[in-house]
Amino acid sequence: MHIPADTITGIQRNVRYSQYPFIKHTAAGLILCLPLQSLLLAFGDHQASAEWVAVEKPYPVRELQTLYIDPATILREGNLVEVWQLTDYRWMQGGPKATPRFLSTTTHKQFECMDKRLRLLAYTEFSHRMAAGIASNGYVDKDKWLPVEPDSINEALWEILCTQP
Repeated sequence: MHIPADTITGIQRNVRYSQYPFIKHTAAGLILCLPLQSLLLAFGDHQASAEWVAVEKPYPVRELQTLYIDPATILREGNLVEVWQLTDYRWMQGGPKATPRFLSTTTHKQFECMDKRLRLLAYTEFSHRMAAGIASNGYVDKDKWLPVEPDSINEALWEILCTQP
């Protein structure tokens, strides 16, 4: 089968982002990505299947970001509760000297309800809103427990996860 050159050029022009930087942005690269994408979906790419629900409890800087959780990921085991959180920012984020690099993040958190503390289990930054675009995993110290600070996003999550049946 012969594909006209202008069709391939049109495909190249319309393929703008790839979460697989090792694959060229071409029609052949797109064809190579499809089986890889299917494998990721089949083996639990969490962000692709999440049902995000906005957190309605008051939390600081609400006008700068929207906080979501995926209720399907809430896992209770005794005094411990795990959840996936999505933070969707209104503006591109990054350090003061760093190049802006992300518009949303997902965080896998575990709360210890009685001692009112938490730890991070996973953290990923995304180049687009709602956990879309290029993903970049961040470093997480899974052994470090942090206190749930008053009037914080984590306190809003703690109230949802630990004070309601």
